[in-house]
Amino acid sequence: MKTTYFTLLFAAAFGASASAQDVFPDGTPVPGWFGNSEAVNVGALGKHFRLTDYGVARDSTAVQTERIQAVIDEAHRAGGGVVVVPSGTFLSGSLFFKPKTHLHLEAGATLKGSDDVSHFAVVTTRMEGQTLKYFAALVNADSVDGFTLSGRGVLNGNGLRYWKSFWLRRQVNPGCTNMDELRPRLVYISNSRDVQLSGVTLINSPFWTTHLYRCENVRLLNLHIYSPAAPVKAPSTDAVDVDACTNVHIKGCYMSVNDDAIALKGGKGPEADKDANNGANRNIIIEDCRFGFCHSALTCGSESILSQNIIFRRSTVDKVGRLLRLKMRPDTPQRYGNILVEGVTGNAGSFIDVNPWTQFFDLKGHTGPLLSYASRITMRNISLDCSTFFNVAQSEQYVLSDFTFENLNITATKKPEVQAGYVSNFTLKNVRVNGEEIRN
Repeated sequence: MKTTYFTLLFAAAFGASASAQDVFPDGTPVPGWFGNSEAVNVGALGKHFRLTDYGVARDSTAVQTERIQAVIDEAHRAGGGVVVVPSGTFLSGSLFFKPKTHLHLEAGATLKGSDDVSHFAVVTTRMEGQTLKYFAALVNADSVDGFTLSGRGVLNGNGLRYWKSFWLRRQVNPGCTNMDELRPRLVYISNSRDVQLSGVTLINSPFWTTHLYRCENVRLLNLHIYSPAAPVKAPSTDAVDVDACTNVHIKGCYMSVNDDAIALKGGKGPEADKDANNGANRNIIIEDCRFGFCHSALTCGSESILSQNIIFRRSTVDKVGRLLRLKMRPDTPQRYGNILVEGVTGNAGSFIDVNPWTQFFDLKGHTGPLLSYASRITMRNISLDCSTFFNVAQSEQYVLSDFTFENLNITATKKPEVQAGYVSNFTLKNVRVNGEEIRN
């Protein structure tokens, strides 16, 4: 790509994002809450409860779930405070934080999950668009308003044994689902307001890495989230799953995982929009992030009923499978709308991917497929090297409308065929692929 064009494009991207900062794609004002991206001051959160002061040993071989939980419970009884993990490695099963308690990982600290699933409690929780009995995560916070996870330390899911077991099971039963091979998540936060995760490194999750369910006002700041694609693939280790949440700000994070980096969830099934346990994602801003290998940087689905007012901007991608992916389930009524992707540079397999998602779907006796919609999708001020520019399939199961591609400079290795007829009211403005302008 030409340096002069790239420079102008990037300047345009920043200018566009600056002018659009105060409104979401539907024109509604962005709440002032999004303007504060300062990491929490743990010194202002109350008394500090250091694990080693309460008989928890620096021992990477001994599972100390009960002792660590006792420190959390003590902090709760004392009226709240910060559970501090000092330098060293501490091995644990599922931990449950209580109101007014927080978790802080000091530099050199590692809180490591057990690789024995029996060390994780079976609870009523949320998984893959369903509310059901399943394993708790390593770190759990339910109805803990103001919860913070902070520091310079590491949450290590210790996932290798789980990953190997998953792939062995797939060899025996190729049709097994993600949940057939039982494994915990790394972090699960639910039914909470004013949550912040900042600074920490989250690696090697057995399953989803960070799962937010029915939360409001959540900040993810300067996180490093990683799981490997080789030599053993870490299956379904999504970096961030946003599940029926409002006001989520993801800023300054690095994500490289063997699945979707950021996935917007919310429910699945023919009656998903009628189930009170499901819900919409609204007002999500993702900015100033870096994405390494992942299946996609931003995905709507595969379990989602409504996601709208989504901004993804000022970010770089490297070896991602897709920049934007819309998974369209034939068994779920879905609506994706008011999505803005802008100011992105780097490389990806596909610029945009919209296709039927048929893995493990179940119409549950309904005649189908159920009709879904994706509309008001804007992608602008983007400079990208990719294999496929427009990976969009026409299908009777969904309606695509009001797409806008503007100020794009794309290099594609495959012939850049844009089937504008697949989208009603498709605007192409200053879109160049391999140096040639693409028109409607």
